[in-house]
Order: sequence, then structure tokens, then C-alpha cells
Amino acid sequence: MDFTHTETRRMLADTIDRYLRDKYPLAARVEAGNSEQGFQPAQYEALAELGVIAALFPEDQGGFGGEGFDISVAFEEMGKKLVNEPVMENALIPGPILAAAGMDEAVENIIAGGARYALAAEEPQALYDLSHVETTAEKSGDGYSLSGKKTVVRAANGCDGYIVSARTSGGTNDTDGISLFLVAPDQVSARDYTTVDGGRASELTLEGAEGTLLGDEGGAWPALQAASDRAILALGSEALGIMQTIAAMTIEYLRTRKQFGVVIGKFQALQHRTAEMLIEIEQTRSAVINAANAMALGAEERARIMAATKYTIGKAGRRVAEESIQLHGGIGMTWEYDLGHFAKRLIMIDHEWGDQDFHLSRFVALGRAA
Repeated sequence: MDFTHTETRRMLADTIDRYLRDKYPLAARVEAGNSEQGFQPAQYEALAELGVIAALFPEDQGGFGGEGFDISVAFEEMGKKLVNEPVMENALIPGPILAAAGMDEAVENIIAGGARYALAAEEPQALYDLSHVETTAEKSGDGYSLSGKKTVVRAANGCDGYIVSARTSGGTNDTDGISLFLVAPDQVSARDYTTVDGGRASELTLEGAEGTLLGDEGGAWPALQAASDRAILALGSEALGIMQTIAAMTIEYLRTRKQFGVVIGKFQALQHRTAEMLIEIEQTRSAVINAANAMALGAEERARIMAATKYTIGKAGRRVAEESIQLHGGIGMTWEYDLGHFAKRLIMIDHEWGDQDFHLSRFVALGRAA
């Protein structure tokens, strides 16, 4: 198969690359990541103006892309510069859910960068399992009343609304009986905190919160799985971009750092370790291409590919991060040197939307079911 990018995707990649090289200094990103907001709102709006968010949506939803490779191109380029504006959390994940519910105006505002929503689907006892839903929703007048807790809702601060998964029927771990609701921020108690890799996340508590049903009652599982698949593709592409930057920094360091009067890049042992790191990156690239292509497949086949992809990303990401730090020595962990920030984000990607252990078990289970 020919995986060469279309002219539109190449233009998108070039546009993002030029903008980030000129307008996105890492120091400002790091400072914003540890602020109360957790990112730079002006940069988020700028990315929307560039068409980055529009590239994630199909034409019938107001965008100009929406396919797997459109998502992959955008997030790979953003990964190269360690962008932490919540394009995935506040646009790619919630947007299609709102579009399916007929909320065209909300989607239009998301694409324009004027509105942000966040999916609150993970719970304290779930261990990444989105079907583990203890939050309940009961009919109350014309709407629903929701009670429960949600954890690690990234970029929730300042959102226009939360998309909350809650159980309207079935047992705690049943895939049937899960519904999605749009909940206003003033209906939720939020505890915000700074994440390890720079950014913000929240613990949400709902006590009789008013919610508006999105889609069919009890039939939200396919939408949650589709959201997970989009997230895994975006994270994998971001990780690939980060790995490329890390590799470039490491190779440049090996070419310039001298020990005993000799450039350390000439040491064969270090050359072998660098080669192994580059192999991990190429394996990640193959996994991301496979995942992007899988977005057009059926849900069951796509799920197995995404589980394998996320496992590969986590395994390769840890190897690349650790090897790059080792090859740099102590300087690689200093706050002032860029590498540590990239490595830290790469490691933390493994813990979003399911880690290696979770997806390895999931892959095995899906294979047995097939």
C-alpha cells in the first residue's frame, strides 16, 4: 500500500512546522504547563486559526480532513515541538461525540478555537477500563441527575462543558447501559492539579449534577471506544514526533561532546545503542501508520490494532527516553536542558488511555474473542 501523504497533508505538516519553529519557544511552553491554566490559550487559538483543529474533522462536520492520517500528521508535528495545548483533550475527543449528538454549533465553535469540552470517562477504581462506570444517572424532570466521581480529566479547567459517562442500567463493568451526558461546569466540583509532564488535570465530583443526554440512553459504549481509538492514534503520533526530536538531540550531542579528546559518537558501544534507539523509532512509525490506516476499519479489528499500537508506543517510548538520558549523561536530566522535558512527556504518554500492561491484556482478550 502507498502511505505517501497527500499534498494537503504535506501542506498541513509544513504549516504547523513553520509556525512552531518561529512562534513556539519551549521555555514558554514549560512555564505555561506549570501555570494555573496549564497551557497557552493564545497558542491554542493560533493553532485553530492555522486549521489544525479543522484538519481533525471531516467536511460534513465543518472541517477538511478527519481521516486517520490527518490526525497522525497534525499530532506528529506538534509532538516534535512538545506542544501541550489540549487539541486532543478539548477538540479531537469530544468533537465527534457532540457532532453525533447533533450539536453542530458547539462543533463549529470547537473548530474555530472558541470553545473547549472535555470527556470525563475514567474513574478512580477503573484502572483504565472505560466500561467500569460507577457514576449513576437517574431521570429528573426533563433531564438527568448524575452522581459519582471522575479522575484524571486533562485540560478540564475553563472548559465550556464536560461530557460525562454514567450508568443508566446494567452492572458496574457492563458495556451496555452506559450513557453520555453534557454537564455544565457549574454543576461539578473540581480539584485541579499540575501533571508531571506539564499541564493540568482535574478530579471531578458530581452530586446531583444536571446532565443532558447525548445519543441513545445506554448505548454510549461504541462512542467511548471510538474516542479511545482517536486518542491512541493521537498519542502515538505525538510520541513519534517526540522521539524524532529526542533522536536528533542525542545524535547532535554525540557528535559534539568530547571525552579524552575524542568525540564520543565515535565509540562503537554508543553507536550500537543509538542504532537500537533508531530501530525503536522506526517500529513506532510502523505502528502509527498501521493505526492511522485502521481508523477506516470496523470497530473490532480497529480495537485490536489500537491495543497493539499503544503497547508498542509505551514500550518503545520508555526505551528511547531512557537511552537518550543515558547517552547524554547527567545533563539530560537538568531543568535547563530541553531533553528532560521531552523524555518526561514521552514516558507519561504510556500512562494515558491505558498503559502497556493494560493494552497487552486487552490485545490478548480481543484475540481470544475473535
